[in-house]
Amino acid sequence: MPIGDKKGGFNFPGYDPLEVADAPALDSVTPGDNSLVVAFTAPSNTGGGAITSYAAAAVEGGTAATGTSSPLTITGLSNGTSYNVRVWAINDYGPSFYGSGSGTPALQRGLFLGGNDSGGNTNRIQYISIPSTGNATDFGDLTVSRRELGAVSSSTRACAIAGSAASESDVIDYVTVASTGNATDFGDLTDGYLQTSAASNGTRAVVAAGNNGSNTNVIEYFTIASTGNASDFGDLTNTQRSSQCLASSTRWVRCGGFTNIMDYVTIASTGNAVDFGDLAVYTSPYYLSSGNITSGTRGIIAPVTNNSGFQTNIIQYITIASTGNATDFGDLVLARTNSPGACSSTTRGIVGGGGQSGRINAIDYFTIASTGNATDFGDLLEANQYLSGASNCHGGLS
Repeated sequence: MPIGDKKGGFNFPGYDPLEVADAPALDSVTPGDNSLVVAFTAPSNTGGGAITSYAAAAVEGGTAATGTSSPLTITGLSNGTSYNVRVWAINDYGPSFYGSGSGTPALQRGLFLGGNDSGGNTNRIQYISIPSTGNATDFGDLTVSRRELGAVSSSTRACAIAGSAASESDVIDYVTVASTGNATDFGDLTDGYLQTSAASNGTRAVVAAGNNGSNTNVIEYFTIASTGNASDFGDLTNTQRSSQCLASSTRWVRCGGFTNIMDYVTIASTGNAVDFGDLAVYTSPYYLSSGNITSGTRGIIAPVTNNSGFQTNIIQYITIASTGNATDFGDLVLARTNSPGACSSTTRGIVGGGGQSGRINAIDYFTIASTGNATDFGDLLEANQYLSGASNCHGGLS
């Protein structure tokens, strides 16, 4: 129902400011492709009557969405344009004062970075549109060819972190996710590492450094919007490599590696990790997907093993805000080993590449909020393993 169609609407007589509801609290504005998803909390004071609907609008866009509950999705916007966003509660006496925020729509794009293909270690970056299905497209090149790297992303920028080049690498480089082109130097980790893993919120990247001749417990961090070298964050609860990292807007969780242990830190602070729980299934040594798959609430672990050629298709999940052991989610389409790349939107998880008897190019997807088996998405440009993934729309950004 368009705003203003009920008695007391914006442009109709009968509006009574003493009887309208209090303003909803605008909790978050999440970018979508030509859209913004507006999450809000209903007011406790509903005024002189029950709330019949809510409305959210992008002020500069002249477009609005209505509905009876949070969230509301405003469509018809332009990617890359910043909008002031307002949300109202409406009862029979009219619209409330508004809760306000801002957001910038963006392509929901996933990246696969580096890895090892038929030519050896690669500098290739490729991308997909996460809401659709289909094969990957060439994006550009990293500054250094490498595999077993980590990756993080904000809503605008993705960073490739360390990995194995001719030897352990300390290189961090970055790209603008919504464009295409070659990566630019960002800075360095404190040492050269391979089998790194990382995840981020919209501001800070947190890195489980991996292996620099032996497994380490090192955690490092950097600010994604700037450039420069990483700094020490603290220590994991044990030494490890080849783990998978997940992040909400507040918490970072390291899952497995050459262990079944999960631990976590608060992203905005620094300090040592605390025990979270254990993986539900573990076979050592354990190469997990490299990349952040999260809705903001739920984190997905797509573990795969390399134990005398053994692969699995097992998917597990955790609730990031709590602690406890992982739970079975379902199965990938193909069993894999050797660190496939992973990325997500707030609703869909993606896993691409990895190994079986050799490298594979298959990409799978699944719905994060449900449980069940994955579905075929498409293919990478070439069969690839030991790669990493990132996106500009994962749940850690909200």
